[in-house]
Amino acid sequence: MTMRTSRKTVTFARPFVLGGTGEEFPAGIYTIETDEDLLEAISFPVYRRISTLLHLQAKASLTQKMTVDPDQLEAALQRDQVRDSRPPSRPVVTV
Repeated sequence: MTMRTSRKTVTFARPFVLGGTGEEFPAGIYTIETDEDLLEAISFPVYRRISTLLHLQAKASLTQKMTVDPDQLEAALQRDQVRDSRPPSRPVVTV
């Protein structure tokens, strides 16, 4: 069984929530780690995702990994981009 791991970084401009955890995570740069398994019964290389991990920074430079649903992660990133692309709201001034 051949496995591969890929890493990428994502940036959240605002605090975000993932799926059913209900926990709010701070804005910042996060490392995403994806493990995939090679399906060997096929004549061309095909990988199947096994897990997606979100690296969380804790205090005192400790790192914690949390298994996340990749679809929920993608949805959170899209929500963050939509909110980030809106022009800043200006206060309404009445005279």
